[in-house]
Parts: sequence; structure tokens; C-alpha cells
Amino acid sequence: MCYLKAENICKQYAGKAVLTGVTAEIAQGELVCILGPSGCGKTTLLRIMAGLETADRGKVIIDGKDCTMLPPAKRNFGIVFQSYALFPNMTVEQNVLFGLAQQKQLNKGQQKAKVFQVLALVDLLEHKNKYPAQLSGGQQQRTALARAIALSPRYLLLDEPLSALDAKVRARLRLEIRKIQRELGITTIMVTHDQEEALTMADRIIVMNNAVIEQVGAPRTIYENPASAFVANFIGTMNFYKNYTSTFGVRPENIELTKNNLSGNFWTGKVSALEFKGAMIRVYSKLHDNHEICVDLPVEKATTLALKENDTVYLRVADRHLIQYAEVPKAV
Repeated sequence: MCYLKAENICKQYAGKAVLTGVTAEIAQGELVCILGPSGCGKTTLLRIMAGLETADRGKVIIDGKDCTMLPPAKRNFGIVFQSYALFPNMTVEQNVLFGLAQQKQLNKGQQKAKVFQVLALVDLLEHKNKYPAQLSGGQQQRTALARAIALSPRYLLLDEPLSALDAKVRARLRLEIRKIQRELGITTIMVTHDQEEALTMADRIIVMNNAVIEQVGAPRTIYENPASAFVANFIGTMNFYKNYTSTFGVRPENIELTKNNLSGNFWTGKVSALEFKGAMIRVYSKLHDNHEICVDLPVEKATTLALKENDTVYLRVADRHLIQYAEVPKAV
């Protein structure tokens, strides 16, 4: 069931379209990632859902009610920004308590109990007396998350919440945020430009580009069946090869590579570079027309093949792995 809907949203800044007829639906309890490159309109869409921006045209519908003109304070959402926006002169406990103190239906004892409950949920109870400057980046972000969910909002908005953190902390917090979101069952919309975040966290992904939505779907569907060349190129790695009037895309892991001559249809290439990527080796090879194709091989297989630069290799792709597009995408 649709819980939050942005319907036919249009927005311009200084005559430039930021959103053009965008419609997005979020079901109750799901986590949806709005994914796209910088300047595609994803943050503007999030802010319009929150009431922090006003659309030039379109509606925002929450739980079946038109809330387009409703001010942010009346929409009952929680929001976490990239910058955390914590009060530096307040402890972790005081930061979380700040919003709760405005809720007159809770007495001080209930407010304190709620603070302890959410701090335990984000694993910060033992840090409750620390100030933001005494916390790591990940702890600051969890404090901001605790402050947002302490108010028991109807929905949660996350605006690039992990982009300021290093890779290991980001990976850990992805799991923690997803776990908390599932435990609470809170409807969540997260804006990100990081494809890995979207693929690992989302129930569904909304891919945006140039003020419009390119594709909406489950992470696996978007990865395996990208609807446009842009989506294919933006999410994961995609090889594109132009054949007469058609352009085909194929993922690096779906290409068979060998040093033995193959039967049937295949490409012949020369290894131009080898890239170690942990559990796999990415092999770049140039075809006879100087077109470069990359192939991902498990380390064990690549080791067995004993590949080195300038080796002749043979490449083959099953028809089921080829996706046809109208054109080669521009670089993102």
C-alpha cells in the first residue's frame, strides 16, 4: 500500500528544470533509496517531501491525505542530514532529549526513558554523557539518527547520511541503519549518490538523472535488467559494444574468457591491463577494433590462466546476458 507519494512534481530554479513531472511512491515500512549523480534533483525531491521546499507543480500525499501545503512541523517526519547538525554544547543525551522536551504529552521520566531506549537501539548508551566533539563520525551520525527516531516520526528522511564517513564506518553503519529501520518498521527514504549503499540497503531504488526518474525497482532487478544505458552505466560496471545500428551492454562477470580458441561466436582480444580487486581480477582486453572490454574473473581462475599483458584471449557472451540499448551513455 502506498504511504507516501510525490505526484507529478515539477520544480525550477532560475529557469532551469530540477524536477520534471516526477512521481514516486513509497510503501509503508519500506526503505527506498533515491539514487543518482549530483544535480539530478534527488535532494530537491526529498526536501519537497519534507515540506522544506515548495514544488512549482504537483502534490505530496501522505497516508492518503494531500499534504502539499502542510508546513514541515505538521508532517511528523524525522530527518538526518549529512552534516549531523548536532548541538556542540549538548551531550549525546541532551541532543536526543531536545526534541522530546517539546512533546508535552510525555513527562520528564517518560522522556528520559525514551532517550535511553533509542540510545540503546543505536548502541550509544555508554556514550550518553559525551559531547559531539568527543565522538567519532560514526557515533555522531548514530546520535543524529537517535534524535530523529526518538520522536516516533511517521517517516524518516536520510539525506546522504553516510557520505562524510570513511569506507569501513560506512559499511558498518549501512547494516546498523538497515537493522534499526526493520526493527522499527519505519517508512524511510534515503538520498544517496553511492550505488553500493543503494544496492545493499534498499527494498527499492529510484534512479534519477537530469530531473527525471530513469527506473524504479528492486536492487537486483535494477542491476540485472537496467532499463536504460544511463542506469546500466551508473550502477555497477557495464561494457558497451556498438554493432552496426545497435548498442549492447554486458556485465564484466557475464563474459567467458579463455586463452584457448573458442567455437562459435567470440571476440579475440589482447590483455591490456590487470587489476586486482580482492576476490577477483578485472581483466582489460582490447579487441581488433581497439575497443576495450573488461572481464571479472575469480582470483583462482585468473591465477590458473596465468594472464599477463599482451596475452591473446578469447571472449564469449551468452545471448541471455546481452542487453540492447538505443545508444551508448555519456560518462557520468
